[in-house]
Amino acid sequence: MLPDIDNLLLLQEADREIRRLNDEVAALPKRVAAIEAKLAGTKASLEKAKAAIKADDAARRKFETAIQDLHQKISKYRDQSLDVKTNEQYRALLHEIQFAEKDIRANEDKILELMVHAELRDKEVKAAETELKSEVAEIEKEKADARQRTAEDEKQLTEWNAKRETLRGAIAADLLRHYERVMKFRGTGLSEVRDHKCMACQVMLRPQTYNEVRAGEKIVMCESCQRVLYFNPANEAGIERTNMTRKRRVRPKADADQAWYHRSAYGQHEEVFLGFVNSQGTSSRRVYDLHTGRKIGDTESRDGNYHTAFATDLEHATRLNGSWNETELDEWGAELPMTVLDALHSDLAAARAESKARTHAEAVHSEHPAAS
Repeated sequence: MLPDIDNLLLLQEADREIRRLNDEVAALPKRVAAIEAKLAGTKASLEKAKAAIKADDAARRKFETAIQDLHQKISKYRDQSLDVKTNEQYRALLHEIQFAEKDIRANEDKILELMVHAELRDKEVKAAETELKSEVAEIEKEKADARQRTAEDEKQLTEWNAKRETLRGAIAADLLRHYERVMKFRGTGLSEVRDHKCMACQVMLRPQTYNEVRAGEKIVMCESCQRVLYFNPANEAGIERTNMTRKRRVRPKADADQAWYHRSAYGQHEEVFLGFVNSQGTSSRRVYDLHTGRKIGDTESRDGNYHTAFATDLEHATRLNGSWNETELDEWGAELPMTVLDALHSDLAAARAESKARTHAEAVHSEHPAAS
């Protein structure tokens, strides 16, 4: 691996750690603020519960005063009843006494209701006080932890920033500018290559690009996302072992009315997907760029089955799985949907792995003594 790539990998690690530490330092005050907001809410609940108790006490005193006044009225009415001259006057006073007694019972009921509420209010106040005490202890602990964590993070930031500056000085200026520009817009400036694919943007690489990255003799950028590409042989070896042992690929039907092929070169274009459809004595061909899925040229129709009408297109082509009706093909217009493009890429990778396994098996067989 080139020294610049090694340094970029170390720089990317430093950038990630610096970003993580900065995020953590920024998040700590927010976490403390959230606890303080909760604490303020608990204080408000406590004050509300205490205010409700005061209001209930005031209401109960009001009802008790009203009952005292009513008792005084009743005593007055009874004294007056001793001096009345007629039955009508007596009945009127008796009615006033009954009305006052009714008011007394109503006020007593309200006092009982307030007494029941008072028990609930007391429980609310005690619960709020307990919660407040717990939250006050929690926020003090959180603040102490935040101060300690911030101090540790800032110390690490100083160390990582110093390391970052040292690494930047060891990387070619043009490459460093490219890396930092891509990282600014995409979050990362490097991407590993595995199984012919850029792992950051998931776009398949041209064979030439893939081989250049594997060779590790020059800096190579992804044509899709512009990240600097690097190759890790250990990871690729694991993929190759998986490809050698993966489930057998489903073979496309030879007589299907629709067929998809891959060609590593097609006229002036490099890798493409070819889609053929037979319909009522004619056949059509659509050509798509392998990397972007964009359609190349117009749909071409010819008389006869695609096997004969487009026979030269099928030379040096790899047959793939894929079946979508012609209405869908027309609706796609100038670009394959990502799901379709991913499916074709996946089957192409499977076909390549199958071919590699077959070549490997044939080589082993030819080296075996029984084969000669």
